[in-house]
Amino acid sequence: MGSLVINHNSQAINTHRNMLNTDVRLKKSLEHLSSGEKIVRAADSPAMLMISEQLRGQIASVQQAIRNSETGVTMVQTTEAALDEVNKLLISVRQLAIHAANEGANDPNMLAADQFEVQNAIESIDRVSRFAQFGKKKILDGSQGVNGLAAGDGLTFIKATPQTSDSPDSGFEVRITQSARKAQVTGQQPLTKELIDSEVTLSAMQGGRVAEYTTRKGEDIDTVIRNLQTAMDLDGVQVDVKKNEQNQLVMTHRLFGSDEKFVVVSDVAGVLSQQQGIPMSVDNGSDVAGTINGQLSHGKGRILTAATGTKADGLQVMYSGRTPEDPNVPVGRVNVAQNSLVFQIGPNAGQRVSVALPSVSTRTLSVNMPNDSGFRFLNDVDVTTAQGAQDTMKMVEKALDDVNIIRGELGAIQKNAMESNIRSLHIAKEELINSESVIRDADMAEEISEFTRNQIMMQSGIAMLGQANQVPQNVMTLINRL
Repeated sequence: MGSLVINHNSQAINTHRNMLNTDVRLKKSLEHLSSGEKIVRAADSPAMLMISEQLRGQIASVQQAIRNSETGVTMVQTTEAALDEVNKLLISVRQLAIHAANEGANDPNMLAADQFEVQNAIESIDRVSRFAQFGKKKILDGSQGVNGLAAGDGLTFIKATPQTSDSPDSGFEVRITQSARKAQVTGQQPLTKELIDSEVTLSAMQGGRVAEYTTRKGEDIDTVIRNLQTAMDLDGVQVDVKKNEQNQLVMTHRLFGSDEKFVVVSDVAGVLSQQQGIPMSVDNGSDVAGTINGQLSHGKGRILTAATGTKADGLQVMYSGRTPEDPNVPVGRVNVAQNSLVFQIGPNAGQRVSVALPSVSTRTLSVNMPNDSGFRFLNDVDVTTAQGAQDTMKMVEKALDDVNIIRGELGAIQKNAMESNIRSLHIAKEELINSESVIRDADMAEEISEFTRNQIMMQSGIAMLGQANQVPQNVMTLINRL
């Protein structure tokens, strides 16, 4: 039942409320259209806002990771270019050593000129080592690598990896339970003058290579040993032959370890092989065994390598001493300083790659390379003697191997870690942006439709509010008729 009142205009109040709601929706439509986003504030969709903000953080992190990787690639390329120059200089030194080894045609002045050029090339390598840098960071002087120092009889630091942790001040403790041995065989009977005159055939096979020598009448045992050794050297058999006090032949592999084995045979039983003409395998070599930092380590030859996952992961030491009487007593300690370059190539914590850049100084290249001239490292080489020229070739070959190993590792990191990572991060960035767009970006067609609807509703509300305000005027009509 209706009535006419003047104190309260319910129709106008209702219309006004609807107009306010329409105004709120209209303002939101304007915000969405002007920003291009359907979530402008947390109240629009709290859950979706949280997800989209996390995606935005991930997108920004991926973008920075891409820039980090690109910077890392440029640094690796700068380092590789410097190493390429070192490689060229080493090839030049090798060429000079080969020229100097041609002793039949060289005179002292020519050898002196070769040595001068060799020394000049060595100085150039040292300059590259000292001056090569990326920005203000030295890259080939050893300051960006892993350095180590071993203390103990028979203990030598070989290398460490970017995974090797800094050692404590006291160093990583090294204990040895078994030293490495070479495969060795001793003949059961002496090589007598009578056997030599009977023309005994002695053979050794190692690594697919075979050396053979048949004794001649009138030779003595020293001559036989010398000729047999020459045959093995020419055929590439890495076995040394000597005699003991009983004139028994003793053949020893040049390398340590259980993987290094060889086969011997003699056509007289007991001189080398136990049975006449039947090959006998010699595989009694053994690998070093022990622990590094209290953790069981892997031995190969005389090299002991710390186990993966330990603090000393990747640390390699060489032990050349005897097996200790008490394996619980350390043979020495190794101090490690970890300064490897670490690149953050991923958007999250822990997504890093490390690379160690060792020194390419000529005092670190070819260290511990066996040679008859007594060269300790590349800086010592001297081509003015025939033996020096031969040993220089060996030293340069080792230095080339060292440099090429570094270049190979850098190339692998650039190709497989950084460049591949950049490609995958670009794809991840696309997908993350697409996901964030689906959640947060406004559908402009939908928003325009909503905006148009709200505009019409506002105009309609204004018109209806005017009509609602006309209702109290009807009361005035009745009053005027009194």
